[in-house]
Amino acid sequence: MAPPVLETALNLSSAPERSLNQRMDALQRANDIRSKRAQLKRDLKAGRVTLYGLLADPPSYVETAKVFDMLLAVPKYGRVKVNKVLTQCRVSPSKTIGGLSERQRTELVAMLRR
Repeated sequence: MAPPVLETALNLSSAPERSLNQRMDALQRANDIRSKRAQLKRDLKAGRVTLYGLLADPPSYVETAKVFDMLLAVPKYGRVKVNKVLTQCRVSPSKTIGGLSERQRTELVAMLRR
């Protein structure tokens, strides 16, 4: 048996137990978000959705998506061009859409409209 101090430390560092229903609900939500993002990327590629509108008023399922990944979905934007745009706008490639500041958001929109 583990000493009480070690046992307490182990309990504090572990995630809370979830029921099967809670895990299935979380899995369903994650799958829904992935499906919506995939459709959004297809719409960006086809030109049915503009990145300006997406950055200005992002839907909730896109807020945790990486800006880098969304830019890659835009036609004529590859890894090199996306990295250049992000560097010029002082945005980290790992930044999420929901985590953008107003300055970053404005600079990105201005840069993409050129």
